Amino acid sequence: MNQSFRPSLLRYFRRRVGARAEVEDLVQQVFERLLKRGGVTEMKYVGGYVFQTASSVLTDHLRRQRSHHADAHDEFDPQTHSDVDFSPEHVLIERERLARATAILIELPERTRVIFVLRRLEGMKYLDIAARLGISVSAVEKHMERAVARLTEGLEQE
Repeated sequence: MNQSFRPSLLRYFRRRVGARAEVEDLVQQVFERLLKRGGVTEMKYVGGYVFQTASSVLTDHLRRQRSHHADAHDEFDPQTHSDVDFSPEHVLIERERLARATAILIELPERTRVIFVLRRLEGMKYLDIAARLGISVSAVEKHMERAVARLTEGLEQE
């Protein structure tokens, strides 16, 4: 049975998944599930069951990809990432910089700070922030400009 359905399963997954290595893994998962179930060869409509299993494997794969945000990850490239400095000195400097940025944010007027946090940390759009706070989009933009200018000025003084 393995060899008879393999080409069809490969085509099925190739049409729905891009990476060849993933296609091979998915075909393997189908056969693995069929072996665990046992008694498949005695079924009257084996092909239907095989492709129903393939559909289930694909659904699980896509759900897993979505939940792990697989498309948002970049592969590690030593040439791109090798210059990252994780020395204790560098970590300490960056922690101090973060503490300074936090102190600057705390010093901002409350509304400006709230708008900055909603935009930069929560990822809200200006229009949504304006609606939530009952102010104009222009006011949100001005608060953001003040916050960014104050942060930039404060961090450059170091």
